[in-house]
Amino acid sequence: MLRKGITESFGAAIHGLRTTHLTDGVINRSKRMMLDNLGVGLLGTRTAVFNKVLTYSQMFTSEERSSVWGKSEITLPPPYAAFVNGVAVHSMDFDDTWHPATHPSGAVLPALLALAESLPSRPSGLDLLLAFNVGIEVQGRLMRFSREAYNIPERFHPPSVVGVMGSAAASAKLLALSPAQCCHALAIAASSAGAPLANAATQTKPLHIGNAARRGLEAAQLAQMGLEGNPAILDLDSGFGVYYKDYSPSVMADLAPGDFKWILEDQDVAFKRIPAHLGMHWVVDAALAARTKLENTVGDFDPSQITQVTLRVPPSKYVDCPSPATEHQARHSFQFNACSALLDNKVTVSSYTEAQLNRPALKQLLSKVRVQTPEVNTPSFDKMYCEVEVETQGQCFMARCDTFYGHWRKPLSQRDLVEKFSVNASTVLSTEGVEGVIDAIGNIERVRESSILSSYLRMTSSEHKQFYSSRML
Repeated sequence: MLRKGITESFGAAIHGLRTTHLTDGVINRSKRMMLDNLGVGLLGTRTAVFNKVLTYSQMFTSEERSSVWGKSEITLPPPYAAFVNGVAVHSMDFDDTWHPATHPSGAVLPALLALAESLPSRPSGLDLLLAFNVGIEVQGRLMRFSREAYNIPERFHPPSVVGVMGSAAASAKLLALSPAQCCHALAIAASSAGAPLANAATQTKPLHIGNAARRGLEAAQLAQMGLEGNPAILDLDSGFGVYYKDYSPSVMADLAPGDFKWILEDQDVAFKRIPAHLGMHWVVDAALAARTKLENTVGDFDPSQITQVTLRVPPSKYVDCPSPATEHQARHSFQFNACSALLDNKVTVSSYTEAQLNRPALKQLLSKVRVQTPEVNTPSFDKMYCEVEVETQGQCFMARCDTFYGHWRKPLSQRDLVEKFSVNASTVLSTEGVEGVIDAIGNIERVRESSILSSYLRMTSSEHKQFYSSRML
């Protein structure tokens, strides 16, 4: 089906949105997203998957060079800097999650920072903030073209579809492309969209974010050079509509002052307290509460006394992993995260190490877990719940989590968000670098040159201190 004017309205909005459209609420929420994204990205530079893609990307050269976060001596061509920094952001599944389901920031911020460093006229912090919000807004609009998108995904990883479009839109904004060029950037990006969900819980999943950042940036640069795609890419079922069974797009709203409404204004994001799939936060909180009930009744916690653990969770095959063998599988396992919480009374970064995965006590407890998927438990991050029921010899202890701390209904306090960033960033950056990023993001709308952020992101520490391995918000 051909619908007229939808892509054209997106191109006009990407081009036409101004800093005067930004509201205090959107500025505040987007600054929180940026800070969290940088923190989890810096922590992610210590992972095996990041180091693999960094080694690969160093084979490419160009006159233009952009920073690799947490690496004081390494620069890459801007698209590859966007790629490796995007991979770092999602390497531990620690980045923000939106509703409908996607990771909105990781595909946009790495692209913008890499691009900003390469432009002859350095964008201001306010320019960066506007472009970031344009990229987030486009993702939010696209996801609302389908009811299917509101549930936990089943076929493809959403950032690989809407993320590349958000990166293209944000990059187009920073490049000040014309409305027509913005349309072509979206069309070019659409031909790089998509990644199967079968690669979730593997080392390839973080590449979905890195590829979205890189390919969106490249799409905008190609559009700037005059490359064209289908100018009705969003209007067609055979265009962006191929990704959704119930595709029903609509035009972008009027940009008249006071009439434009940002999606982020009404729909906040979730910030994670543990480096795992968002669904794991419900089961961890329920398991911790069930353990507390057990201890309050019988005293000391003795896992050998547990006869069965029942998890009541929404149906989702890719996070139902009864015997995880890798850290990436563990991050996508209701069973593993519930058992880790029960055994250790916490879940942290170090919970997903090989040593923790292979503990005999963990394997024994995993063998006692059964999973139930009640029909009323909707596979949606806005509606789901988790129950954990622990049975011992003659007693039963059950706890339920409807909304975890960090969810958009129960957001992290600013203090806890900054602490999460500081702990993550301190594993890589010096104190000056950590404090510099916090200050720059906190005052981003007043920063003269956004490239100052990249300077702070290169201030590495000679003594890497891993605080987060033993802490949980």
